[in-house]
Amino acid sequence: MASPYELIYYGGVPGRGEHIRLALEEAGAAYTDTATLTFNESREAVTTVLEGIQGNPPYFAPPTFRHGDLIISQTSNILMYLGSKLGLAGSGENDKYRINALALTALDGLSNEVHDCHHPIVVELYYEDQKEESHRRSKEWVKHRLPKHLGYWEKVLKSTEAEGPWLLGSTFTYADLVCIDGVLFAFPKAMKQAKESGKYNRVFQLWEAVRARPNIASYLSSERRQKYDWGIYRYYPENDVVAEDA
Repeated sequence: MASPYELIYYGGVPGRGEHIRLALEEAGAAYTDTATLTFNESREAVTTVLEGIQGNPPYFAPPTFRHGDLIISQTSNILMYLGSKLGLAGSGENDKYRINALALTALDGLSNEVHDCHHPIVVELYYEDQKEESHRRSKEWVKHRLPKHLGYWEKVLKSTEAEGPWLLGSTFTYADLVCIDGVLFAFPKAMKQAKESGKYNRVFQLWEAVRARPNIASYLSSERRQKYDWGIYRYYPENDVVAEDA
């Protein structure tokens, strides 16, 4: 379709839409982003699309993505749609399924689980209303889940390192973009400990390699890049623990 790509997400926070932005930026694709609007304008744009328009069904939550008459939701679904169009889904017949599996795993462990550390009971409650539970959840996550996730990605990268530095070996894909950046913000002490352990060198090298890619580096240093603050990735000093404290 010759229609423009349109990311529809709230302004003022990177959120789950950031994974989609990174893919678009890596490919040098032109796109519009409702996050550049005022907070109220972006919320109105999100609400309108979620109601179901242009023959598309109502969706549960953003991010949503419009390309011509097609509107889709779910971060992994949007990435899978864009992957082949942007040249970020490999070249093999079944690569798109392998890449989607990797992206889904990363979104589960390095995004959803991190979010649940600061909202362990329900998202409708303020953090301050579940602070004690959040602290306990964070301690357990750092102790048990973080090393499990980092260990998994280290294993994936080790299995492909003979072919290249990326999750699919020699081929860079959108799965490489769904990485540890937000975890570094939310749990800097635990991630520093993990890096210094030497157990996950390939994982940290992957993100450094991603950050060094010209289009990504340009985006990360630009005003288009929104800062972490609230949303998926948040920093609370009381939750910033290391495994020995957990």
